[in-house]
Order: sequence, then structure tokens, then C-alpha cells
Amino acid sequence: MSERVERPWALMRHHAGWADVFHIETESPDSITGFYPDRETVGPPVSYSVRAVLARFPTLEAARAAREGAVAEWRKHDAGVRDAETKLREAEKAREDAWLTCLHDAAKAS
Repeated sequence: MSERVERPWALMRHHAGWADVFHIETESPDSITGFYPDRETVGPPVSYSVRAVLARFPTLEAARAAREGAVAEWRKHDAGVRDAETKLREAEKAREDAWLTCLHDAAKAS
């Protein structure tokens, strides 16, 4: 448990490609409780399952630096993802066109 106490800063998944820095104030074997230092705090601290933690760090600066490095790594793949999405849209359009053609041909044949 000492490793966790020494590493109270965590990155928590926010959405694809982005993680929020979270400060762990208390934890049990199953959950963590704390706050997001970059958000305006409203209400009591929040709790999550320990599975929500993507990575832990000893300092706020280390967590922020890791997040920025991960974002840069994520961005390296943007062009490949855009290309794949374009190919997917083209394949879906071809499938839709083939389906409609099949239905129209069947209607003409009957």
C-alpha cells in the first residue's frame, strides 16, 4: 500500500485520447476518493473504483507531463484514423448502394 500513498496523483480516463489529473486523498483496496485539481470543485470529493485509474504518479507535475506526452502520442495516429474512417465510409456507401441496387433489381424482376 505504501507505493500507492507515495503516488497520490493519478490519470483518470475522461474520453478517448484524454485523461484528467486526479488527486487521491484516500483509498481502500477497491476504491479511491479525491478531487480534480484542474476543475472547479463543487460538492464533496468523488469516489471511483480503483480500475478507473490509468496511471499513478508521485507529483502533479509528473502526471501533467505524462498526460501531455500521451496526447502527443495519440495525435501521431490522427491521420491514420482519418484515412481509416474515410475508407470505412466508402465501404459503407458501397454496401448501401449494393443493397439498394439488389432491392430495385428484385422489384423490376417481379
